[in-house]
Amino acid sequence: MEYNFREIEKKWQKRWVEEKTYQVTEDDSKQKFYVLNMFPYPSGAGLHVGHPLGYIASDIYARYKRLQGFNVLNPMGYDAYGLPAEQYAIQTGQHPAITTVNNINRYREQLDKIGFSFDWNREIRTCDPEYYHWTQWAFQKMFNSYYCNDEQEARPIEELEKAFAIYGNEGLNAACSEDISFTAEEWNAKSEKEKQEILMNYRIAYLGETMVNWCAELGTVLANDEVVDGVSERGGFPVIQKKMRQWCLRVSAYAQRLLDGLDTIEWTDSLKETQRNWIGRSEGAEVQFKVKDSDLEFTIFTTRADTMFGVTFMVLAPESELVVQLTTPEQKAEVDAYLDRTKKRTERERIADRSVTGVFSGSYAINPFTGEAVPVWISDYVLAGYGTGAIMAVPAHDSRDYAFAKHFGLEIRLLVEGCDVSEESFDAKEGIVCNSPRLDVTPYCNLSLNGLTIKEAIETTKKYVKEHNLGRVKVNYRLRDAIFSRQRYWGEPFPVYYKDGMPYMIDEASLPLELPEVAKFLPTETGEPPLGHATKWAWDTVNKCVVENEKIDHVTVFPLELNTMPGFAGSSAYYLRYMDPHNHQALVDPKIDQYWKNVDLYVGGTEHATGHLIYSRFWNKFLYDMGVSVMEEPFQKLVNQGMIQGRSNFVYRIKDTNTFVSLNLKDQYEVTPIHVDVNIVSNDILDLEAFKAWRPEYKTAEFILEDGKYVCGWAVEKMSKSMFNVVNPDMIVEKYGADTLRMYEMFLGPVEQSKPWDTNGIDGVHRFIRKFWSLFYSRTDEYLVTDEPATKEELKSLHKLIKKVTGDIEQFSYNTSISAFMICVNELFNLKCSKKEILEQLVITLAPFAPHVCEELWDVLGHETSVCDAQWPAYNEEYLKEDTINYTISFNGKARFNMEFAADEASDTIQAAVLADERSQKWIDGKTPKKIIVVPKKIVNIVI
Repeated sequence: MEYNFREIEKKWQKRWVEEKTYQVTEDDSKQKFYVLNMFPYPSGAGLHVGHPLGYIASDIYARYKRLQGFNVLNPMGYDAYGLPAEQYAIQTGQHPAITTVNNINRYREQLDKIGFSFDWNREIRTCDPEYYHWTQWAFQKMFNSYYCNDEQEARPIEELEKAFAIYGNEGLNAACSEDISFTAEEWNAKSEKEKQEILMNYRIAYLGETMVNWCAELGTVLANDEVVDGVSERGGFPVIQKKMRQWCLRVSAYAQRLLDGLDTIEWTDSLKETQRNWIGRSEGAEVQFKVKDSDLEFTIFTTRADTMFGVTFMVLAPESELVVQLTTPEQKAEVDAYLDRTKKRTERERIADRSVTGVFSGSYAINPFTGEAVPVWISDYVLAGYGTGAIMAVPAHDSRDYAFAKHFGLEIRLLVEGCDVSEESFDAKEGIVCNSPRLDVTPYCNLSLNGLTIKEAIETTKKYVKEHNLGRVKVNYRLRDAIFSRQRYWGEPFPVYYKDGMPYMIDEASLPLELPEVAKFLPTETGEPPLGHATKWAWDTVNKCVVENEKIDHVTVFPLELNTMPGFAGSSAYYLRYMDPHNHQALVDPKIDQYWKNVDLYVGGTEHATGHLIYSRFWNKFLYDMGVSVMEEPFQKLVNQGMIQGRSNFVYRIKDTNTFVSLNLKDQYEVTPIHVDVNIVSNDILDLEAFKAWRPEYKTAEFILEDGKYVCGWAVEKMSKSMFNVVNPDMIVEKYGADTLRMYEMFLGPVEQSKPWDTNGIDGVHRFIRKFWSLFYSRTDEYLVTDEPATKEELKSLHKLIKKVTGDIEQFSYNTSISAFMICVNELFNLKCSKKEILEQLVITLAPFAPHVCEELWDVLGHETSVCDAQWPAYNEEYLKEDTINYTISFNGKARFNMEFAADEASDTIQAAVLADERSQKWIDGKTPKKIIVVPKKIVNIVI
């Protein structure tokens, strides 16, 4: 029986659906294991061979855990909202929902061909109202909550309202946008709108003025990772920094818990460190500086309070409100020009760029430790969101301050004995403090740090600041609140209406609030988001439904929010919904959540380290506070798959001709290298007829060949359509089969590493599967399997494999597993093994990697159930023990021949046998050996 992979794969994919092989339900008799892939966005281009890498890796692990007896949840769905579908709608007029469904259908078709063990009964789509019902619900819960710093958890906002009515906000320790103070009497005297404005200062989901990346051409705010070099990643449109009133989530309130949680999860050290740096915890002091000749004062945050005596200038972030207040009339034109330039740079670009720019404000601030008036500058190396958006600059001991001072000729004052700052700043936190204060000036305050170590000086200064009311000791975080508004159509609607300019939530029972139809997907002529085109987008508070805009009376009918939620909204709690996707009453049933708990294995790319992986952890911690999620961390173990890069091919056209010369002859001509479609190249040999048919301009192409063939050049590049190096997995599946594709993707190298796709090696994997098949069937279709007992050699080969593969799967070292499979099959083939005892266990071991062929052979072996329900084999160390050892026999250190001895043979017996061997006599040549060294199980060396 021939290995007909096309028939076999279609047969088993159909049977898996019919028999619901991969559908899973909660089962208290089994230990659970939850495997999840990061939500894919269904693009119009479909999958290329790089996309399934992580899916295959997680699928192998899911199948392996099922074979070990675990109840495995392995769901899949789609992150279906996004800019690409909306941009396509703007260009063509086709509704994003249609584009998205078409793309999803294409993805599903491709995924099904690869043979994944996904439970498609649990499929979710973020654009489905049944799904975003719970995204809207969570947002409402955040709006109606505040974060209590004392309890370190989210609490109902009603608690604050009750407390304000009795105590005002005295003694309140809650996360807030700005520090305010009011009494109970003042609170009770305020209007409804004024009370709502105060509560907005504390809500976890709140409206706030914030700097955003605004792209006018796309008509929306972009996240930092959607902006590259001052332009949008999609479309390359200009992006500027702009202050807008936006919905935000108070992610910063959870900063410490996000840090602490990293110690409880199994993520790579590098990814944990990336998150720690992004969260950016620092301990220091906030200090007040007065503005010279003014009643104004402002606060700076510093982790180096010991350097106060070395402050020679101040710097404001361009976005700081102080810029307008401190800019003098003489400097206004210069400052305005500088601010206009910085609008085009994102915060991420400003952090990465080390070039020095800035402008003097015209004002001076008084150093509270020295009494000196120091100039206040404005520069984009200071960020508004970190600390207070203003810094004190100590150029002798900070590299960026040093570069700024050198560039603008500002004073650099040394504060550590014996250090040299002639070429660079001295940033180390070691040494003895000096010039604090300088010995040649009259002290301005009664603090001296001279002679202390830096560590002592930091603590002494923090204590002094606190005792003398110059500021306060504080822990700061770099982590910002998440901007949660997008000025686009294709996203989750906010369940919000506006009354007297303030937001109110629609009734929870009325969720979901569904996305309305609009005539255009662009912003309105007056600059409103696309939902401004909706004619039926108002909320009737009496009838609790959406009504026509013309009915708005601001009494019982009010306008609805025109922004939509960002891309990360739908992907922040999707792992919980997969547990219970058809529940109409709750995000997840508590009993079901208690069973699945959280994700045991999460697989996805490192590019989400500071986006999705921060937001989803925050979202889950909030739901944990609400009693919805039973686990505080959503993803226990995380594996980051690498990227499969493209292997591009090139042809070489002789200049001013339509003649193409082969690679090794190109140096004889003046040529232009041109990317060629890799799908018409095999093993770097160009299909000449296919090339001529590829594009009209090549129809008359002529070729200069070598040995009758056209050899293409190659390079490793990003896989993209523009380089014609995209390999469609459908083509691989059609030519070689899904099992070959699955195994080859894993064979390319370690899962975590990036590696180039090279179709040249795929034949070897396909030949392996055919050789594996030949253990069961002869070339004449004879069924070879027998019930004869296995030999020692066969058992040794099998159990060596089981031990290797079991260890490799646990470490995600799939590439070495596949090498081990090849070795084992070769050994069994050479042993002419056809024993059912061996082949049955081999099929089970290979099944996670090549499920289709293994299902077929498992069926052939006489089993009535799926190989998925078999039991993972355990290796037996007894079979791995060596009965005999092959010793190398050396004379004066030079190997001459080999001898076999029993594994437990005594050294004396080995020595005697070696000396008695006639081959030894030739090398001893009648002499008496000086020494005989036996290295157990390795070598015998005779010294003559």
